[in-house]
Amino acid sequence: MCGIIGIFNAKGNSLDMRERALKMAAKIRHRGPDWSGIYSDDKVVLAHERLSIVDVEHGAQPLYDKTNGNALCVNGEIYNHILLREKLNKEHLWQTKSDCEILLYLYDEYGPEFLNMLNGIFAFVLYDGKKEIFFVARDHIGIVPLYMGWDEKENFYLASEMKALNDFCIKIEEFPPGHYLINEAEKPVRWYNPGWVNKIPEDKLDIEKLREALENAVKRQLMSDVPYGILISGGLDSSIISAIASRYRKNRIESNDKEEAWWPRLHSFSVGLKDSPDLKYARKVAEYLGTAHHEIIFTIQEGFDSIRDVIYHLETFDVTTVRAATPMYLMARKIKSMGIKMILSGEGADEVFGGYLYFHMAPNAKELHEETVRKLLMLSKYDCLRANKATAAWGVEARVPFLDKEFLDVAMNINPIEKMCSGGKIEKDILRRAFEKDLPKEIVWRQKEQFSDGVGYGWIDYLKKYAEENVTEEMMKNAKDRFPLQTPMAKEEYFYRTIFDSFFTNPAAPLTVPVGPTIACSTPTAFRWSKEFANMADPSGRSVRVIHKASKV
Repeated sequence: MCGIIGIFNAKGNSLDMRERALKMAAKIRHRGPDWSGIYSDDKVVLAHERLSIVDVEHGAQPLYDKTNGNALCVNGEIYNHILLREKLNKEHLWQTKSDCEILLYLYDEYGPEFLNMLNGIFAFVLYDGKKEIFFVARDHIGIVPLYMGWDEKENFYLASEMKALNDFCIKIEEFPPGHYLINEAEKPVRWYNPGWVNKIPEDKLDIEKLREALENAVKRQLMSDVPYGILISGGLDSSIISAIASRYRKNRIESNDKEEAWWPRLHSFSVGLKDSPDLKYARKVAEYLGTAHHEIIFTIQEGFDSIRDVIYHLETFDVTTVRAATPMYLMARKIKSMGIKMILSGEGADEVFGGYLYFHMAPNAKELHEETVRKLLMLSKYDCLRANKATAAWGVEARVPFLDKEFLDVAMNINPIEKMCSGGKIEKDILRRAFEKDLPKEIVWRQKEQFSDGVGYGWIDYLKKYAEENVTEEMMKNAKDRFPLQTPMAKEEYFYRTIFDSFFTNPAAPLTVPVGPTIACSTPTAFRWSKEFANMADPSGRSVRVIHKASKV
């Protein structure tokens, strides 16, 4: 991941605005520790902090279109950049082999419509100085973060993380996923609007088509000029991604599968408390795949001591996100220390296939599908936020093949009746059947275990106990007075909110964090599926005791 900063319609001294942009960029340098770049004129400042993954030697940003002078700052990866070169109709003065440079020339030839041509993860800003137009866009699901803000002089700001805006803006919002913006005076325009968002799909299940689509997504995302690794939690999703990556990792997709990667072995990583469920199962997967495997064992105290840093980097007080991000944050530090800068992870499968345990209570296929859509369109505030920021805190990039745009077109257009898991049918059955020959049987048919649970049940139990003992009933009674916006609904959430507010003093900051009743990561809508949920409300998967097997032991 990289970090981008933008200040537009600058009113005031241009040198002061440049200094301000440099201070903002320093706040997010952890995202891009490899190089810094800046563009500025009388009205605009763009700053970039680079994490070099593709074209390490020549891909520094901002990038410039030498013909018309457009400047570009990108955070992300364009996986199909080589194929997109064939779509260009003009001759362009290429300067790098960076996957991002293609955006300059696609914009030049196609305008905003080129966004639908992209397969990748991105947040970028392109500035056309001649026309005094800036063009901002964010990827389809919001895998890459982006925030916007306004100061007292009505200058418009962009930043990869909210912390860069906190001291300078009086108003802050998340830039919406799947949208673009042309100049600040306009409203963001939705560019990503697939059919499955607004209708119930009817495509028949084709296991081979599903399998091939995911394999292609993983192959695309192996694009890298630096050593990469894989995360193995021991659950189904990360194990499938790891199995596919281990088959294709010897060849680099951008060189037509002919050039062997220059790093010798595929390294895998897992994290957990000592003797946790995830460590045990991840070890089995790694042995089966033959990866160079590394176990990061943390203590509850080490995790708890990191909570403040985790909330600062994540910019959220959502309970599930903080619980799960803490071990991921600790693991990312170890990964970076081993010289690895990119990892593949399994986020997104539960949202696509209805994999959380509460989906067993879905009343019908229509409701199940509508919940998967709600979950996907909110991922920028939850799992995408966690995976991106917990790893970017240490200059590591996380890629998520289950959220690949072309894969979503296949998986989300399957008739949702195939995803129903009522009547004793295990969750994500179709995904398990698609890859049951690639992994040990005990991994393929292991019940869903949420990451924050699987790293060791003692982790969540300690956090809940600490909050119970340190957040009083009187505090909760007065929570609305202390936190009138996005008021915490539980003691653990209250605890995280106090830390959040100590960092993010901007009054608008809490509004970027959703609040509402949940059971095992459900949306508030699905929370109403069962009357029993009201007595079990907790984001942990173990709270669905009627389904979760280990909770009955």
